[in-house]
Amino acid sequence: MTAGLADKAVAIFWRDLLTSFRYRNGFVISAIAALGELAAFYYLARAVGPGYRPQGTDYFLFLLVGTGFFSCFVGTMNAFVRVVQDAQQSGTLEVLMTTSTPGLVVLILSALSTMTNNILQFLFYLAAGLLLFGTSLGSIHVPACVVVLALSAIIAAATGILAAAVQLAFQKGSALVWLFGSSAWLLTGTLFPVEVLPRPVRFLSDLVPLTHCLNAIRPVLLRGASLAVVSPEIEILAVLALALVPLFGGIFTWTLDQARQQGTLSFY
Repeated sequence: MTAGLADKAVAIFWRDLLTSFRYRNGFVISAIAALGELAAFYYLARAVGPGYRPQGTDYFLFLLVGTGFFSCFVGTMNAFVRVVQDAQQSGTLEVLMTTSTPGLVVLILSALSTMTNNILQFLFYLAAGLLLFGTSLGSIHVPACVVVLALSAIIAAATGILAAAVQLAFQKGSALVWLFGSSAWLLTGTLFPVEVLPRPVRFLSDLVPLTHCLNAIRPVLLRGASLAVVSPEIEILAVLALALVPLFGGIFTWTLDQARQQGTLSFY
């Protein structure tokens, strides 16, 4: 079973790699867009001034990590929706979801290469921001960074699975991703610390998983915080990962079964 899944994952990676080569101009466009975004945030930080140091860090670095991680998280969510949307548009969804491989596994394997690409883009975004604007992160605690990134990727994938279920049921998965992304700018501390928000809004902020991802990744990347220092946030992320994966996976499986029974699997 494991070998079979590994073979399928490799085949999907290879397919997506060939597709990427066919549309390689997209890499150039994405890189130019990222550089423009970095420049905008750099000059925004300069306009605000060096006296503003949210959470004790340089504001540009605060923005760099926050916006890069935000894009990675939301992009991962969108990857799962796109798997379903593309299959619906091409008319292959019913075939994909009726193979011997469970539908949830097909979804995860199909989104895996995009998830990997999103993480690489996040690292490129960080490196470009640091190199172009002459800043540095200092010492990074690698084990803590790996743990936080892994848990965050699992949570983003779980949320993406829920969005894919919404796409199956209502053809509105993209709307859910858009709604999450729009509210996350305000609630999660992407652009500014959540401490400046009113208390009721901060309560809502604590309910958004991305808030805890940023609360963990920023100290690790910007201050070299160890696992012990960010252990409270890591515990929250671990609980979220353990709870959301089976919950949202179950919702997707149930939604898939309902679509099969009602004959709406290929609707778009």
